[in-house]
Amino acid sequence: MKLNEISDNYGARKGRMRVGRGIGSGKGKTAGRGQKGAKARSGVAIKGFEGGQMPLHMRLPKRGFNNPFGKDYAEVNLGMIQKAIDAGKLDISAVVDHAALQAAGLARGGKDGVRLLGKGALEAKVSFKVAGVSAGAKAAVEAAGGSVDVPAAAE
Repeated sequence: MKLNEISDNYGARKGRMRVGRGIGSGKGKTAGRGQKGAKARSGVAIKGFEGGQMPLHMRLPKRGFNNPFGKDYAEVNLGMIQKAIDAGKLDISAVVDHAALQAAGLARGGKDGVRLLGKGALEAKVSFKVAGVSAGAKAAVEAAGGSVDVPAAAE
């Protein structure tokens, strides 16, 4: 077998049907679009259009509010940090920041940084540099002998 002899199996590639090319082709006149109506015309097929009736997505009540100025923090609990330290995934000799927590698989997402939350117990002495921290988490870190550095811009 040579490179110039390689080809697809018969029927593997099917050519497109040329529509609207006379009645002898089998797809002439209406070109497979049926008769009349919006779908037979060009430039239509509106998603959600119900023939002039108020569409379902407009009939249903709207709920909630999406704050365009809201911050997106990756929330990390102290208990998960202690688990990562015990498993050897987190190096506590250096300052623990967003990048270190992402590398350990704890902080997923959070384009505005990490916020520490106080669920769980922390025994290790760790120095954190994070975008936010709850009061309980800050107290727990300082009780374990660690420190939390929160830049002023984040608050």
